[in-house]
Amino acid sequence: MEHKKLRSYEWFGKDDKMGFVHRSWLRNQGYPDDYFRGRPVIGICNTWSELTPCNGHLRDFAEIVKRGVIEAGGFPLEFPVTSLGETIMKPSTMLFRNLAAMDTEESIRANPLDGIVLLTGCDKTTPSTVMGACSVDLPTIVVPGGPMLNGRFRGECVGSGSFNWLIKEKRAVEQYTDEDVLEMEIGVARSAGHCMTMGTASTMACMVESLGLTLPGAAAIPAVDSRKKVMAQLSGRRIVEMVKEDLKLSKILTRQAFENAIKVNAAVGGSTNFIIHLTAIARRIGVELDLADFDQLGSQIPLLVNLKPSGKYLMEDFYYAGGLPVVINEMKAHLHNDAITVNGKSIGDNNASVPNYNEDVITPLSSPLKEAAGIAVLKGNLCEDGAIIKPSAATPELMQHTGPAVVFENIEDYHARIDDEDLDIDENSVIVLKCVGPVGYPGMPEVGNVDLPEKLLKKGVKDMVRISDGRMSGTAAGTVVLHVSPESAIGGTLALVKSGDLIELDVPNRKLQLLVSDEELAERRKLWTPPPAQADRGYVKMYIDHVDQAHLGADLDFLKGGSGSKVSRDLH
Repeated sequence: MEHKKLRSYEWFGKDDKMGFVHRSWLRNQGYPDDYFRGRPVIGICNTWSELTPCNGHLRDFAEIVKRGVIEAGGFPLEFPVTSLGETIMKPSTMLFRNLAAMDTEESIRANPLDGIVLLTGCDKTTPSTVMGACSVDLPTIVVPGGPMLNGRFRGECVGSGSFNWLIKEKRAVEQYTDEDVLEMEIGVARSAGHCMTMGTASTMACMVESLGLTLPGAAAIPAVDSRKKVMAQLSGRRIVEMVKEDLKLSKILTRQAFENAIKVNAAVGGSTNFIIHLTAIARRIGVELDLADFDQLGSQIPLLVNLKPSGKYLMEDFYYAGGLPVVINEMKAHLHNDAITVNGKSIGDNNASVPNYNEDVITPLSSPLKEAAGIAVLKGNLCEDGAIIKPSAATPELMQHTGPAVVFENIEDYHARIDDEDLDIDENSVIVLKCVGPVGYPGMPEVGNVDLPEKLLKKGVKDMVRISDGRMSGTAAGTVVLHVSPESAIGGTLALVKSGDLIELDVPNRKLQLLVSDEELAERRKLWTPPPAQADRGYVKMYIDHVDQAHLGADLDFLKGGSGSKVSRDLH
């Protein structure tokens, strides 16, 4: 590629004072002269951190990617960005997703980079880096870190991120001891990688593959499988060619690519978090996408993948069965097969001839695990801008249900009262949790699938309708209504619900209705006061002041779109 056509030429290609400055200081790391003379500079955006367990192996993966970049004639330069560890950070990594996206965007734009490799893994590290990269729009490829090996407990496979939702029930009903739980704790996350259920991390890996942002088959390869290293090296080679072809994100992330991702997500039983992240990505790259699209395009798609929490297997089994290419091939009648991907070929061509090695793990389209199992979008006076539910993880008998609300004003109120023996609650009740939305918590945590009361667990109750303006882990299951918008903290109708109010959930008819008159709601609104502000300084205050609601992707309002890759002023 002609040197002057490279973006990095503006840093390294000129024989003036600033060319001297940019090259000379970087030479202290021992780079030879030819690295600065026409080689595409590839930025390896690394979300490695010892505080992000799921990404703990990405330091080594960066070296493997560099090997591929050098083989293809590129100049690799690794850089860190804010890393988001789902299992460690408080109060929620979702609070910091937009910060990590800003970090990624500005790190890419400010530096002499021609192409980008995103090393991702844990839940928010994938959408945040993709969002940031979209706002710069350079050639970009994603290398997902991969899932852990299956967890093991007393001879059985168990899923990381799934058992933790059952600990209360196991202790209360099955008399699990501290020793039992410790044994599970030690064996559930036994290798490098992210959660091996079809939780949010696996969903995000499937999302970027179905969008065309990874090499074919990248999503499901376990983190410790040698073939994941091969994929990383080949991705390093490929990004150099993408720079030469000027294959930017905007050429791949078309409306057709987003439609493909929605349909594939339904087929794999992906996390509800998919909606909020894909929406934010679409708004960065300039593709029109709204909440109704997820229902219209995905809700009638059958479930093909038999993975927890919607089935019984785990990601390792999914990979051995053939992985996402098998699903894409099965779904070809529903997809835009000519959508371009990072390898320059269409998604249809990439996945045209792939065998299914286990039809119990990946069912044929003709005999799916469940019919019409995609995420459903609800509307009604309780969620004027929408709410969502995942039917594949819900109890069929509760999909049409009317019951009295048991209201918790915030998460502290829930923890204080849920196991009170005197709490007026039974299996017909509807648990309502307020102030866990983007503004209210802040950061919209994964608390929507709250534990049931201990007294009901002991009666054998396994599920109840739960409603909140928060999110739910992709590893969790239950009849849980999420992302209620507008949220309670800014005065959405959810803020006005009182214990005893009847709530109607009707998923087949896409309805969520508070059975209280408009006149009564108007009187309640007059008396409503917003909760106290959760921050008065720093990033968190900026987030609260500028975060969009869930149906818009919960990005910051001033980050929609992008500023491109041009930097017009130098540092001296």
